[in-house]
Amino acid sequence: MSETLSPRGVFQKLLEGIQAARYVELADLYAEDAVVETVFEPVGPRRSEGRAALAERFAAVAAHSPVELTPANVVIRETDDPEVIVAEWDYRVHHRVTGQNFESANIQVLRVRDGLIVHSRDFHDHLTLVVAGGELPQLVAALEGR
Repeated sequence: MSETLSPRGVFQKLLEGIQAARYVELADLYAEDAVVETVFEPVGPRRSEGRAALAERFAAVAAHSPVELTPANVVIRETDDPEVIVAEWDYRVHHRVTGQNFESANIQVLRVRDGLIVHSRDFHDHLTLVVAGGELPQLVAALEGR
């Protein structure tokens, strides 16, 4: 019988999978009916519902991500709700295309039930990644509807 991971343990598995670029495995950390909100997503959906949708999203990241991410300065805060944690961290980013190295800030509010993420509210600094990849003109065009 396997032990059910705590919210802290689930988050740590999530970061380990991201750092190792095992994106296709990440969906297994989410409940079938999980909801993920990416609050600062500049273009595209800011809400994903269900493990299947998350698996598609992670597969796309696995296929197209030009960055290597190493978590740093990780702080996990417990809340008065035993299912909820707030995690703050930076990614040390290496952009394989541009060769740039930089940091990107992140915050996630996770609700974990029975060892699976049921809800996540993610605050990632997407703009830093866009600028580092030289994709700012494409972002502006997308925001202007071109």
